[in-house]
Amino acid sequence: MFARLPRWVLGGGALLAFVAGIVNACGFLGVQHQGITHLTGTTTLLGIAFGERDAAGIVHFTALIGAFMAGCVASGAIVQDSTLRLGRRYGVVLVIEGALLALAVPLLARGDVAGDYLASAACGLQNAMASTYSGAVLRTTHFSGTLTDLGIFIGHRLRGLPVDARRVRLLLALVLAFLGGAVAGTGLFAYLGYAALYVPAAVTATIGFAYGIYRHLRPHRVDAGAGG
Repeated sequence: MFARLPRWVLGGGALLAFVAGIVNACGFLGVQHQGITHLTGTTTLLGIAFGERDAAGIVHFTALIGAFMAGCVASGAIVQDSTLRLGRRYGVVLVIEGALLALAVPLLARGDVAGDYLASAACGLQNAMASTYSGAVLRTTHFSGTLTDLGIFIGHRLRGLPVDARRVRLLLALVLAFLGGAVAGTGLFAYLGYAALYVPAAVTATIGFAYGIYRHLRPHRVDAGAGG
């Protein structure tokens, strides 16, 4: 169980989930009507493409999955740890994510599927950046596992078993933030089209630069508070 839940974990996780909600809403509302932040639907579509012998679909969905995985690989190489803790190179990952989202906008606006691949890679970067915190599996771009955990906790509570309220609060914050991001993404897409992705791009890049500056100016304090 969590001994404590630092505000940077709750606030940072919720903000990243909000960003992912915007990105995914733009993906579904765009020309391709394609989910970007998760791979369950994409993998299903790849299987359908194989079943229908749709060569173009096979190439496209394989590339989407490959781009997400490439983002995860890059994140793992940069952060070099699967446990969320201050002192890691999250700023670098967030700046790259923001750049990829920004670069995806003009491509998506002209119907170039390469924009989908850049956005998918950005989501892979984010999702792999923080995998666990104090034993809890954290995901900020998809929520099947998160909702499963919440359901298990509810079942435990119904049977009178102990439940970690801090962990429940964190998981709920992630889900609600993603939902809020999807709502915001819908409104932004209605007015800006794919340019709505500049919003999450700016948010992630700004956080990344700010964290990098903080880490540079106060390295000893950051490293000392890296546990979790």
